Amino acid sequence: MGKATSTLSALESTISRLRGLGSSRERLGQFTGVGSDIGMGAAAAKLFAREGAAHIYLVDYSDKEINPLLDHLKRTYPSTKVSFFKADAADPQAVSSIIDSALEAEGRFDFFFANAGILQTVDPTKVVQNGNGASTTATYLPGEDEFMEVVRVNSLGPYIAIRYASAAMGKVCPEKGKYTPGGSIVITSSVAGLKNSAGPIPYSASKAAVISMAQTSAWAFAGKNIRVNAVCPGVIETNMLLNAAKADHKGYGGQEKLNPLQRQGFAFEIAHMTLFLVSVPVSPFRITPRRRF
Repeated sequence: MGKATSTLSALESTISRLRGLGSSRERLGQFTGVGSDIGMGAAAAKLFAREGAAHIYLVDYSDKEINPLLDHLKRTYPSTKVSFFKADAADPQAVSSIIDSALEAEGRFDFFFANAGILQTVDPTKVVQNGNGASTTATYLPGEDEFMEVVRVNSLGPYIAIRYASAAMGKVCPEKGKYTPGGSIVITSSVAGLKNSAGPIPYSASKAAVISMAQTSAWAFAGKNIRVNAVCPGVIETNMLLNAAKADHKGYGGQEKLNPLQRQGFAFEIAHMTLFLVSVPVSPFRITPRRRF
């Protein structure tokens, strides 16, 4: 951890000098999956507040560890209004009601970072019977209900964000300063959605679906000034990765060596990418992978 901490400190020092280059100032939007203090959702919320966001709406299914984040945001960035909702990011009624309340109160909805996700970890204690009836330590395949829960959170959640956020972004409210439609939606996928052997089957399939949604949605909203992009993090030091490593040391240990930088990534690095994608000056950019056939 010493080397990782040193690397993190150096990166934070470098990026802190870039303050002011983002364009979330006076804008508002929603973040899901903010419950982990070292997670990408919390890192993005801090960064957007630092860059002057007018109001950030935070959503997580658990409120057990949220108070330190809320206290930090309110103490450090008093000009940014912060609202927290304990809710399921894959619940359409919960997500849409938050968006509707923002529209009613402030006449606009500018961005959505759909970051909530769960990981089906490989359980090394599970065994599968082969054709001869003998036990083997083959990759654990979860039951259908377990598979669908991963897909519900990881794939349905971003779809709900796209559906309801895009509708809100398409509206104008001249009396409150929004004269043209538009906005930016960023959804969290994973390198597991792009490459094989980068994650369990349910997780990888759910994240591949997220990439497809971003690609399709970006074209569905062509000409409407609404952008949709997916970020595909690799080995990022979050609670999800740490918990996976505990469950299967052989499967996750040393994965940072797959990165040419020979280290894991950090949540705040993904947060800066998210800010870049939301920023007005980069609105012509669309960097979700796309294939031509």
